[in-house]
Amino acid sequence: MLHLRIICPPDRTAAVEELLAGDDAVTHVVVLPGTARDPHGDLVLCDVVREGTSDLIAALRELGVERDGSIMLEKVDTTLSAAAARAEKRVPGLGVDAVVWEEVEQTTAAESELSWAFLTFMVVATAIAGIGVLLDQPILIVGAMVVGPDFGPLAAFCVGVVRGRWTMVRRAVVALVAGFAAGIVVTVATTRLLDALGLVDKSMLLGERPVTSFIWQPDALSWVVGLLAGIAGMLSLTSAKAGTLVGVLISVTTVPAAANAAVALAYGVTNEATGSALQLLINIAAIVTAGVLTLLVQRTAGRLRARPGRS
Repeated sequence: MLHLRIICPPDRTAAVEELLAGDDAVTHVVVLPGTARDPHGDLVLCDVVREGTSDLIAALRELGVERDGSIMLEKVDTTLSAAAARAEKRVPGLGVDAVVWEEVEQTTAAESELSWAFLTFMVVATAIAGIGVLLDQPILIVGAMVVGPDFGPLAAFCVGVVRGRWTMVRRAVVALVAGFAAGIVVTVATTRLLDALGLVDKSMLLGERPVTSFIWQPDALSWVVGLLAGIAGMLSLTSAKAGTLVGVLISVTTVPAAANAAVALAYGVTNEATGSALQLLINIAAIVTAGVLTLLVQRTAGRLRARPGRS
């Protein structure tokens, strides 16, 4: 269940109260006239079942509440209420499967920003993966996957395409391109520095690497893994029980490939650099394809599950 805090212009409070009263997904309605100061208006509080949140917010927007007042959304972790239980029974579907599109947009929009923190994480993740490639160490590859932040912009790109938020799409593309470019450039420089210090050498790249050789040898399974990662990533983003480690699954198909390409470039191993770059592109394309399709399926399912309870 979610909690809505609405600042409503006084001339629309009656319409908002009527809207909330006629919605099966809404409960715990509280109206505090004249208590809001900035913006000025009435404060309306309510709880709403996740399955009905997007429809309710859309109706509030039609009343101009967002423009002249405000709508704030908060997650409710625990609810002990018979009224809430009745609301959940009235609304078809499961809350864990419901997509609150406004919540998804806000989350992914923040993740798509090109910030110094994002670039730093991308550089650190790629550099760690580069060392992991040379040492053929899965522990370092996993460490790089944990650090890698590329799931955010990839998710933002998918949400932007499905929702028609093209500014978000552009921001996500800029963040991804800049992030991977920065990671590759720094990893090339890091590899050369470590080589000059005698800590690594070209033979480590060209030698047998049974654990990490898959990174630069794309095949049909690369596409399959990318698709599965995209599905898991989108479900983790939209589900009420999101798993924080799903971003690791996304990074396993991207950050190591970028790192392998950087190390190969540093040593002039063209075929391995090309293979790694191809692996990266295949996986990004697969993740985006699966992510967009997953969101489209969820949106269609939500519309087919249209609730008759709204008056």
